[in-house]
Amino acid sequence: MSDETGLRVDDAVELEDMIAQLRSALSRAMADGQGEGLRFQAEKLELELTVGVERSREPGAKVRFWVFDVHNSARSAHTATQRITLTLQPVRGDAPDSPALISGAELPDES
Repeated sequence: MSDETGLRVDDAVELEDMIAQLRSALSRAMADGQGEGLRFQAEKLELELTVGVERSREPGAKVRFWVFDVHNSARSAHTATQRITLTLQPVRGDAPDSPALISGAELPDES
């Protein structure tokens, strides 16, 4: 399915799936960082997304938010998508008052 801009829902991912994948990636990074000397506290995550909204006309249907590749949406001057910014505060499920610590490889200029 595509709209007048040529954007195809087949090339997009649902917003809820994108957030679930982000949560999974951050959880893996936190687990990988256990016992590491260098860890990062995730204070907030800011994501800028190009989204489209689809509302089905079927009975009982819901509104769906699709996240599009910015490069694809930038090609059209008359796009039906919107750019949004989400700010997420990572919280540990097992210890909500403790900081979410994320591992990462030390970059050459970090000390």
